[in-house]
Amino acid sequence: MAQCVQSVQEFIQDSFVPLVAALCSEEAERLTRKNNLSFAELVRPFCRLTSEVHMRDPNNQLHIIKNLKIAVNNIITHPPQPGAIRKLLHDVVSVSQPAEGLVANVITAGDYDLNISDRSVKASVPWYNNWKETLMELNTSTFYSATTPWFESYRECFLQSMPASDHEFLNHYVACMLVVSSSEPDPVEQFLKLSQEQHRIQHSSEYSYPKWFIPNTLKYYVLLHDVSTGEEQRADSIYEEMKQRYGTQGCYLLKINSRVSNRGADEQIPDPWSQYLQKNTIQNQDSYEDYTAVSNKNTDHLISDGIDSEIKDGLSNNFKTHPLQLDHPSGSLDSTDYMKASTSLQDSKKSNSGTPHGACLTLTDHDRIRQFIQEFTFRGLLPHIEKTIRQLNDQLISRKGLSRSLFSATKKWFSGSKVPEKSINELKNTSGLLYPPEAPELQIRKMADLCFLVQHYELAYSCYHTAKKDFLNDQAMLYAAGALEMAAVSAFLQPGAPRPYPAHYMETAIQTYRDICKNMVLAERCVLLSAEILKSQSKYSEAAALLIRLTSEDSDLRSALLLEQAAHCFINMKSPMVRKFAFHMILAGHRFSKAGQKKHALRCYCQAMQVYKGKGWSLAEDHINFTIGRQSFTLRQLDNAVSAFRHILINDSKQPPAQQGAFLREYLYVYKNATQLSPDGPLPQLPLPYINSSATRVFFGHDRRPAEGEKQAATHVSLDQEYDSESSQQWKELEEQVVSVINKGTIPSNFQPTQFCLNRYSDNSKFPLAVIEEPITVEVSFRNPLKVPLLLTDLSLLWKFQPKDFSAKHDGETKEQGTCDEDMVGTEAIAEFLINSEETKVARLKLFPHQTGELHILGVVYNLGSVQGAVSLDGIDPSIGLQTGKFVSNGLSVRGRQDLEIQGPRLNNTKEEKTSIKYGPDRRLDPIITEEMPLLEVFFINFPTGLLCGEIRKAYVEFVNVSKCPLTALKVVSKHPEFFTFGGNTAALTPLSPSASENCSAYKTVVTDPTSVRTALLSSASSADFGVGTGGSPEVIQVPLPDAVLLPGASVQLPMWLRGPDEEGVHEINFLFYYESIKKHSKMCHRVLRHTAVICTSRSLHIRATVCRSNALGDEEGRGDNMLLFVDVENINTSETGVKEFHIVQVSSNSKHWKLQKSVNISGDKDTKLASRERAKLCFKAVRCKNSEENYTFADIVFGNEQIISSASPCADFFFQSLSSEFKRTHVQSHTHASQRAVKQSFDETVRLIQKCSEVDLNIVVLWKAYVVEDSKQLILEGQHHVALNTVGKEAFSFPQKQGFKKILGNSDWEDLEQELPETVLLKFFRPENTPVPARPTPEQLSNLIKTSLHYPESFNHSFHQKSLCLVPVTLLLSNCSQAVVDVMIDLRHKPTSSEALEIHGSFTWLGQTQYKLQLKGQEVYSLQLKACFVHTGVYNLGTPRVFAKLVDQVTLFETSQQNSMPALIIINNI
Repeated sequence: MAQCVQSVQEFIQDSFVPLVAALCSEEAERLTRKNNLSFAELVRPFCRLTSEVHMRDPNNQLHIIKNLKIAVNNIITHPPQPGAIRKLLHDVVSVSQPAEGLVANVITAGDYDLNISDRSVKASVPWYNNWKETLMELNTSTFYSATTPWFESYRECFLQSMPASDHEFLNHYVACMLVVSSSEPDPVEQFLKLSQEQHRIQHSSEYSYPKWFIPNTLKYYVLLHDVSTGEEQRADSIYEEMKQRYGTQGCYLLKINSRVSNRGADEQIPDPWSQYLQKNTIQNQDSYEDYTAVSNKNTDHLISDGIDSEIKDGLSNNFKTHPLQLDHPSGSLDSTDYMKASTSLQDSKKSNSGTPHGACLTLTDHDRIRQFIQEFTFRGLLPHIEKTIRQLNDQLISRKGLSRSLFSATKKWFSGSKVPEKSINELKNTSGLLYPPEAPELQIRKMADLCFLVQHYELAYSCYHTAKKDFLNDQAMLYAAGALEMAAVSAFLQPGAPRPYPAHYMETAIQTYRDICKNMVLAERCVLLSAEILKSQSKYSEAAALLIRLTSEDSDLRSALLLEQAAHCFINMKSPMVRKFAFHMILAGHRFSKAGQKKHALRCYCQAMQVYKGKGWSLAEDHINFTIGRQSFTLRQLDNAVSAFRHILINDSKQPPAQQGAFLREYLYVYKNATQLSPDGPLPQLPLPYINSSATRVFFGHDRRPAEGEKQAATHVSLDQEYDSESSQQWKELEEQVVSVINKGTIPSNFQPTQFCLNRYSDNSKFPLAVIEEPITVEVSFRNPLKVPLLLTDLSLLWKFQPKDFSAKHDGETKEQGTCDEDMVGTEAIAEFLINSEETKVARLKLFPHQTGELHILGVVYNLGSVQGAVSLDGIDPSIGLQTGKFVSNGLSVRGRQDLEIQGPRLNNTKEEKTSIKYGPDRRLDPIITEEMPLLEVFFINFPTGLLCGEIRKAYVEFVNVSKCPLTALKVVSKHPEFFTFGGNTAALTPLSPSASENCSAYKTVVTDPTSVRTALLSSASSADFGVGTGGSPEVIQVPLPDAVLLPGASVQLPMWLRGPDEEGVHEINFLFYYESIKKHSKMCHRVLRHTAVICTSRSLHIRATVCRSNALGDEEGRGDNMLLFVDVENINTSETGVKEFHIVQVSSNSKHWKLQKSVNISGDKDTKLASRERAKLCFKAVRCKNSEENYTFADIVFGNEQIISSASPCADFFFQSLSSEFKRTHVQSHTHASQRAVKQSFDETVRLIQKCSEVDLNIVVLWKAYVVEDSKQLILEGQHHVALNTVGKEAFSFPQKQGFKKILGNSDWEDLEQELPETVLLKFFRPENTPVPARPTPEQLSNLIKTSLHYPESFNHSFHQKSLCLVPVTLLLSNCSQAVVDVMIDLRHKPTSSEALEIHGSFTWLGQTQYKLQLKGQEVYSLQLKACFVHTGVYNLGTPRVFAKLVDQVTLFETSQQNSMPALIIINNI
């Protein structure tokens, strides 16, 4: 049980006190009414004696009475009606509530803090640890009160209002005060009348109530004197007369009203009556009518309170199957009469507290009243009781024939043989047995009760025990139960506790009252007393069992109070039972609700909620929250009701769909009522649906246009695309590249990469930029956790806007969203948005900013409602097939908001950030609206999706300015500039030939003269004309707009040539279009547009080429440089693409230093055709051309009738782009070795010069046509491949990657290997600073430094008979291949070391000098005349001279290896 203010002993003593009746004359009552008090009320605060009282027991032993209290009541001549008692008890409980503020703030965001008392708690049960935290904080919680004043008030009122009965005398009057005023004409006569009235009431048969203890009741005569108006002498004389008539012990003069009520208002006199008068007890003389509003059975005719009748049916059956359901919508016993009664009682309480009591009394008067009670008790009441006890004792001794008094015979009774008590079931139902008033059994009981009232518990116990035996023998069960009850209490109250508390007495008494006598009032009194005694002995378990046993259906209020006390017993046990506490609090709350005690019901449920919350018992939580919501709504605590229903909805509910739908409807109804109270207040936060704030995406700009026929809009960015961090990084790099080019190689410090779509992965640390008049789309992710659909209507964004003019630099006022602000920011609303059960769905909401400034998107605002009858049956969702605007709402919807609060990324850069948890900002919802900017749209016309590798295709690009301001500086940047071209500056110089236009060729062609076939046709072009070599980035391409400006609304179409990438497969090629406004802005400098082209390429031709120096040192023109070019063309196309055959139509060379001269093919075919898997070999002669630092020389060797002008667009464009990408690739490779170049610089330069001799700078373009059969039509495709030749003798490929493997394995094997190659690559670790510098050039490079050639006759005839020595003149041609001056040494002393060589080739001798030293200038050809001497015929190899060379300024001499694979053989014949 809960803690009480009084101890158990004090509680029991105050529950059973001597009763004194008060009978007043009308004049006396008028005197007391001056103080707004009756006489009984006047003396009530002073009825407890402040000093000890002595009296003697029948054995003449002195007995001390401490803290005695008496009760003075007005005489009521009819017993109170049960209905009136029930009403009184109901009112007493309802007005006694916890301290203000506890109930009102019960639900604080669902966070219930539970505290347990500070004593150490130990529990051995295994589940205890789970509840330990809950347990350790319960008693000091703001919701758990250790005391229950409403229970104490109920108990006190219950005990005081018990009607007197015949089987016991505790509630019988012991004495009667007769009160007369001194101002009456004849007070003595009045006393006589009152005395006769009292005698008539006690002894007349017409009055059965009240009950009197003994026939000769003590009469005490009180003369009431009004000091302020009465004559004191008269009062004294009357009092003297009284004393002579009634004796000094039987009368008293009480002087009151020492002041006039309207005087001395400033003097503060304490008011001890208010605390008593608030307890509106039954003893007042106001007549109560039989109050039967509270029925013992559940009534069906009571109406619901607080809930409007139109939704009564909807509320009543929402919680259908729960065992604790309310029998009626608002509690079966909660009628409007109750509410009125409670209100009237509270009103009377207010009036009582507002009305001053004792206004005419001074503190002296207070003392006089106190003295009066003391005198009455000492001189009148206690001597009378003492005398009565003696008389009863004597009567009993004489009647029983005992020689000694009962007191001395106690031991004998207890030590004698005990008669076994019969069990309660064996006893007959003789509760109707009545004893006559003078029966000795009743006299014993009467004596016992008198002893009990004056605290003589030992003697009382003896008497009760004796009486109990007599009653049981007579089977007078009602009397026996009463004796057992009081014997148990007496045994407990005996000082020194000579015997244990006989709890079984109480058990028998309770069972007898309840089951045999059917008297629940007496049974309840037993339980209240016994439970309090057991609690004081820490027997909480037994106390709880006792309290629970008396709960029944006949009284909900009693059951509720006892269940609540049982719950407190469980929490106060040595091992606290928290779950039992909570469960019984729920039961108590349920019964409180049925009893109409809404506030107490709400409090009980809230206390229980503290235990069940967060333990995963979701159904229990739902029930409790539902009931809390209901009760709070009934009490008009709408905020609490809303919070409780909110908890039901936001927890992961395990309820069935129908129940969830009922919860939702209830929530909406309560919410609507709550919002109607404050219609002008801020929009409340709604709990549904859930919003995944971090998944919010923000998109800036218009939606992408769909493709129209051949017109395909740029892909750009849309909300339908998934975020790809790699792709995002590529776009960022492209934008940085173009910005860097615009700003001459540097990126501005305020550069902010353009982000069209912001999400959880993007960089949201900076304020995004949006453009005025362009929509901002916010994608919000909603999730419906319920199993019923939710219907959101009028869904829109909530925003805050601060206008700013970024050019004028002054700020405006912040504007919240409102109807008048549509001119600032337009808001698009979604009329209906249905989210099905447990569905996640995104809504795209738009804003249209009409002014520049700072926009803050705060959240969403919408009406939340449910769809009528939208519960899926047999797994079929009824919302399928519902069209927009067709949803049937059930009429309940509430308007509210939800905020979008996005947490930024966790910071992890500094040490402080790593050791603490800090989050950066996320500003995706805070865009800055900038000034007007141009807006570009790009359309691609006839853009292919599939190409052959190297295929050239012409398409068109349309640029449209859809904004209201002109755009300029249009550029496009791509990682693959070799894929497309807009044409160079020469595009307009070369006219299209008629046949080219007929065939729709992408090239510019001219008809060739038949005689010029296989001979080079020369032309030249500068790389600057095609945007290469100008110092800019080759990836950034200027779009050739007419006048370089695109006006508002204007559009322009430009041709674009495309070339299929050299590698087969699917290619994603990113274009980034960059443009600026003519007017410079402070916030946004440029804009970009993205396009991703997906091209699928299939194989076409594979080309390998080798260049080698011609053995002939001189050409036809006498110059010393010429080379042979071997081109190997293979058709690697598979027949799947429908290509029939390829024609090689032209081979062109592009170089600053070399040009093709003619074709030296053996084949006589004019055209070179290649079917699938065929290969052709071509051979060309190349000669050095005049040096030109700027222009490239283009030489075209035509195999057909038309020359494709390779120096014009698009052929030259793609050549120069491939050249720049090739240069970029080699530049990156060479750049890695830059650190080593500084080492041994002079030596390295030598090597470089020697290496340059073997380098060539010759590029080959092979142009082809492919004949494709598609849909029974023959199409002609054309294209070109590039081969860059850099080194003499080294094979080069049109597509260099992976070619080494391909060459070895063959194509089909290579395809298999490609599929099998693992994606992981082995890591290679190297230290670049230790990379060795090549110390010597390779022999291959040295052989190319000085080129030698021997000129001699193939055969020489000599007559050895005439002359034995044969001398043959031999010319040694030395050609310096480098640009530097070279010192050459020729050593003729070389002898073949191999004996085999000697055998095959005869030996000969060089005549003349054996060593020559020459100096050759750059590119010089020197002729050296030698003589060879032979001694006999034979075949000789003249290639024996050793040639050494070194650069003039170097010391080291390198030998040039001239051992050609072809020996210089001469035949010497004899004539």
